[in-house]
Amino acid sequence: MTHQSVSREEIEITFAKNEIIVSKTDLKGKITYANDVFCNVAEMSTDEILGQPHNIIRHDDMPRVIFKVLWETIKDGSEIFAYVKNRSKTGKYYWVFAHVTPSFDQDGNIEGFHSNRRRPEKAETEAITKLYKELKAEEDKHSNPKEGLAASYQMLQNILYENNKTYSEFVWSIRGN
Repeated sequence: MTHQSVSREEIEITFAKNEIIVSKTDLKGKITYANDVFCNVAEMSTDEILGQPHNIIRHDDMPRVIFKVLWETIKDGSEIFAYVKNRSKTGKYYWVFAHVTPSFDQDGNIEGFHSNRRRPEKAETEAITKLYKELKAEEDKHSNPKEGLAASYQMLQNILYENNKTYSEFVWSIRGN
């Protein structure tokens, strides 16, 4: 299944505050584990999810720069927290507050990635939506995707600089509201 076969609907899926979406991927981002909550919210069976790239649930509203920051951080061996808008199999959307960490083998080498995702509060998604729309608009106004990504990355860095925050501090400042 690819994103091209998924329709887009503006219907939000929610999950319980005490539920946690869990997934694991290999080094290339292919899903090696997905819990029942993940499957239910993504509206897919385990068979449909396993072996697929994690971006199978990527929503078109998400700026690519957020994934650039995420991948750079976890490939460097660090954890990251991020707000992510995902899309289910039927095209509905759902928001998560993701905690993504690298998984290490016994020799300390990164062997994959692990993500726990919780349901964010409405105020959090409303706060991050404005930024994501600005970043996505910056990406979309460039005909060259690499230039668009570079421009949105610079925009994000400027916002962080203006707020005197790292990316993590910025995300947690939204979480704390």
